[in-house]
Amino acid sequence: MQVLYFAWVRERIGLPREEVQTSAATVADLVAELRGREARYEAAFADLTALRVALDQELCAFTDSLDGVREVAFLPPMTEG
Repeated sequence: MQVLYFAWVRERIGLPREEVQTSAATVADLVAELRGREARYEAAFADLTALRVALDQELCAFTDSLDGVREVAFLPPMTEG
């Protein structure tokens, strides 16, 4: 699946996107896999309350299933303005 990183998440990881092979069942499982890769991923996902996630371009929860998902995007919370 494609994993996209936006704003400061992209800056910490150093990539705008990557293709990830995973056996993760949920977004939280995917985050745990990514955090185990390297310190830069650990830094990016250190505070999940500061992140939002979208599955196939729809905002969702970290507990949501990845079944059938083609794209996961991690982004900071959006503000109105």
